Parts: sequence; structure tokens; C-alpha cells
Amino acid sequence: MTLAALQEKFHSELSSVYDQNEVDAIFYSLADHFLQYNRLNVSINKSIELSESNSQLFSEVIERLQQHEPVQYITGVAHFYGLIFKVNQHTLIPRPETEELVDWAIKLMDKPKTNLKILDIGTGSGCIAVSLAKYLKQSKVYAIDISDQALNVARENAKLSQVDVEFVKADVFNLDFNAELFQNQFDLIISNPPYVRELEKVEMKPNVLNFEPSLALFVPDSDALRFYEAIVKLSLQNLKSGGLLIMEINQYLSKEMLHLIEIYNFELIEFKKDLFGNFRMIKAVKP
Repeated sequence: MTLAALQEKFHSELSSVYDQNEVDAIFYSLADHFLQYNRLNVSINKSIELSESNSQLFSEVIERLQQHEPVQYITGVAHFYGLIFKVNQHTLIPRPETEELVDWAIKLMDKPKTNLKILDIGTGSGCIAVSLAKYLKQSKVYAIDISDQALNVARENAKLSQVDVEFVKADVFNLDFNAELFQNQFDLIISNPPYVRELEKVEMKPNVLNFEPSLALFVPDSDALRFYEAIVKLSLQNLKSGGLLIMEINQYLSKEMLHLIEIYNFELIEFKKDLFGNFRMIKAVKP
């Protein structure tokens, strides 16, 4: 099978799942990952014959794509804020909105100050913690998650990006405040916690619903801010005075978030919209 024939096969077998532009983007991404052929290489080598093993590999990949499996789980990697992250079924795939969260945090914290202490809550793949450690070199970054499997991936990602992050297994609803981690006072606490309500599942695509970890996505309709309240309470105890709390939020619950933050007397509350114009981030300062 030639590269040209493979591209045609992608279109013929995936047209019922993805539109034409998506199929092309997926094809070029996978050709780059598995064959080390970028878009230009593909264009000038379309007549090249694939080996039998590569033909079989791409047939299996197409079958996985037909089941809506995300490309990032097929390749095992995702790109985030200029870095490469390993991902698997135990971690969410990092999203552009979370890149915006990281970018906001870096701009707010990139000051001539050394020994910044940062805590990432619900680290997953470690994309937030690792990115902050990479670009805020004057900081010491800590990160917690309840999932051992996710923490293993996050530790691999810290090594991949050559940064030092201290990862700790912890349940935000059952924290041991006598633990060494919580003897720290942080300059920044940041989180992208689960915030998708069960009722919002109807808006989600199969590639998310059927493959990404529910534990990292969903909250009960009746208690949609449960993670945020726990994080705010932790921040009251472990943020320095004047320290920042920054979180990614559900775009439909900005008013409820404002009310929650105000109850706990945080100051200088600010929302930030994502690239799509949705209220996606909130910042507050501990008095």
C-alpha cells in the first residue's frame, strides 16, 4: 500500500465518523508520529510503499478511530504549552483552555521573586504542574492527585520535560493537614478540577465519554461545586496572604463560583474568558 492509498483509505473508512478536514488532520498527525513523515514529506513521498507491518499498524489504528478513540491515546502523547506529554486512559487529554489557564498563571507569577511555592490540585497528566515548573524556573512546584496511575504518568512527564515537581497522592476531600506538604504556605494554588455536570453529558462527544476518565470529568448535578469548595477551604489555610487562587471553571456556573469565592472572603476576584468567549477561569486573592 502506498502513502497515497493509505490517505484514501483513511477518508473512505472514517468519513462517517469525522469530516474531511478532521480526517486529513488525523492522517498527517499519525503519519508524523508513526512514520516520521511531516506534511511536506507525505506530499513528496505519496508513491512510497508501506511495509507490511506499517500497513497492519494503520489498519488497526483506523479500527480504533472508528470507535472514536482519541488520537492522543493512540499515539500516547499530547502537545501542551510547547511541551510533549505522555497520556493514557488514566489521564485527561490536555486541552487548549487549560493552556490558557497556565498562560494566565505564568503571566501573573512571572515576577522578580524567587522561591515561589505552587500547588496544583488534581494534576492528572501533570500538564499544569510541569508547565509551570518549566517556565517559572524560580518556583518549587507540588502537585496532588487521588489516582496512582495518573501520578505515575505525571512523574514520567516531569522527567520528560526535565523539571522537578513533587507529586503526592492525596484526596482533596480527606486531606491530612499534618502531612509535610501542608506545612507549606503557597504563593499560588491552581486547579482544573472535575466540573462537568451529569446533565451536560448530552453535549459531549463519544471520544470523551467513552475513553477519558470519568473520575477526572464529572460531578453530581446536585453538588457541582464540591471540588471548588474543598479547594477554596484548602486555599484559606495554605495560601500566603496575598497569594493567588486560579481555577478553570464550568462556563455555565460563573455566578455560582463568584458566590462561593465571596463567601470565603477572597478579594480581587476576576474572571477570564477563553478563546471561545466563555467564562472559563477565575482568579482570587487571599486577604
